[in-house]
Amino acid sequence: MATGFVGRTAELNLLYRRLERVTTSNTGTALAIRGRRQVGKSRLVQEFCDRAGVPYVYYTATKGESPVEAVADFFAELRESSLGRAQELIPEEPPTGWPDAFRALAALLPPSPVIVVIDELPWAAEQDSLFDGALQTAWDRLLANRPVLLLLLGSDLHMMERLTAYDRPFFGRADNLLLGPLNPAEVGRALDLAAIDAIDAYLVTGGLPGIVRAWPSGVKALEFMEVECEDPASPMFGVPEAALLAEFPLPDVTRRVLEAVGGETRTHAKIASDAGTRAGGVPSGTLSPILQRLVEEKRVLATDEPLSVRPGKPQLYRVADSSLRFHLAIGRAAVQWTLRGRPSSAVALVQRRWLTWRGRAVEPVIRQALERAADGTLWPDAVAVGGWWNRSFDPEIDIVGADRSPVATQVYYAGSVKWLNRPFDGRDLADLQRGAVSIPGYSPGLTGLVAVSAGGVAAGASTQLALCWGPEEVVAAYE
Repeated sequence: MATGFVGRTAELNLLYRRLERVTTSNTGTALAIRGRRQVGKSRLVQEFCDRAGVPYVYYTATKGESPVEAVADFFAELRESSLGRAQELIPEEPPTGWPDAFRALAALLPPSPVIVVIDELPWAAEQDSLFDGALQTAWDRLLANRPVLLLLLGSDLHMMERLTAYDRPFFGRADNLLLGPLNPAEVGRALDLAAIDAIDAYLVTGGLPGIVRAWPSGVKALEFMEVECEDPASPMFGVPEAALLAEFPLPDVTRRVLEAVGGETRTHAKIASDAGTRAGGVPSGTLSPILQRLVEEKRVLATDEPLSVRPGKPQLYRVADSSLRFHLAIGRAAVQWTLRGRPSSAVALVQRRWLTWRGRAVEPVIRQALERAADGTLWPDAVAVGGWWNRSFDPEIDIVGADRSPVATQVYYAGSVKWLNRPFDGRDLADLQRGAVSIPGYSPGLTGLVAVSAGGVAAGASTQLALCWGPEEVVAAYE
């Protein structure tokens, strides 16, 4: 089992470099850290604070709390922190507004470096329209010229981006870090798994540390899921459900749209139908803004467009976080059986749906791996990797490597993903060859053919492929 702190070496090093900058310059540095819920922002920063060896204060805002209550909580954290040792400098009564709270903070700062953390910053800002301005004023007048590392954390990606936008008070004052989940290589190292099992574990956990820490070392995905089906409180079920409820608490049309996509419904028209009611599908005028918000603001959905030298349709939707994608497609139904005292039925459901779901869910992981590894392939300029399909999805090509997306100037390769317990064989190769010629920009004899297979590639097929990848190559691309 992965115990303690998992991964994040690069992110910790980034934070250490910011602290070193503060120490060397004796002036302040601000960093805004954003990332989806359960991705490990708070855990990363707490680990950094514990290791850094300098005084710090860590304040977490509470959703719905009034400005007066928020300031009182901040003041209480300040009093109990390692900055609060000079008790004679702390007023007995907490201030009633953020300007006074930040002045109290500044009065406690020693001449040596300190860390100030404000977690769930969007919750503080949404309850107090003056918070952003008070923070900017405090930074400019009281903190920026002192050795302060200010870390601002938030799970609302859109609001965190707006914090440092050009028309907001904190513009130009903070660097930005988007914290993603652990990648397949990090999951594999944490759980001591072979490459194919590391990818499976990544698909189930989404790289979320809260689930990874509950996963016993060396245990394969199906075995883990079968055991967890005995426990309705398992993080495998609880972590994605908590994230879902935190952002989408109401059973409204937005939730229905998200759940439709989570059920592997991919096109606009089918989503409208599946998310509708007895009265009919969701009208386009309602659905389009919801999908746009889920993609651009919430980042809970992602879109894929056909990649070739010509624009193509339709655009496809998918759940961006693999853990939530698994939960909506399989986990929620499984835990309902467990809650009814039928864990064996939950296990049977997981076993029945796993291979089909896994085969589709692994495609974005493989495409990203090919993008990351472009310099090490025959096509260093193939920095955009997607798929291609037409309106009838006949054919549907899993992999297309090109110079840019969604409309390329050159297609370098086309390929197939076979994530099954058998090799990619001559029949699979023939299917790829027949389908690839439909891709606008594909040139027979010039455009390469690629296979990515969990079960290897048969000798007869490999001789006609420009690139053959297995799980080891996919994981290596994330190293």
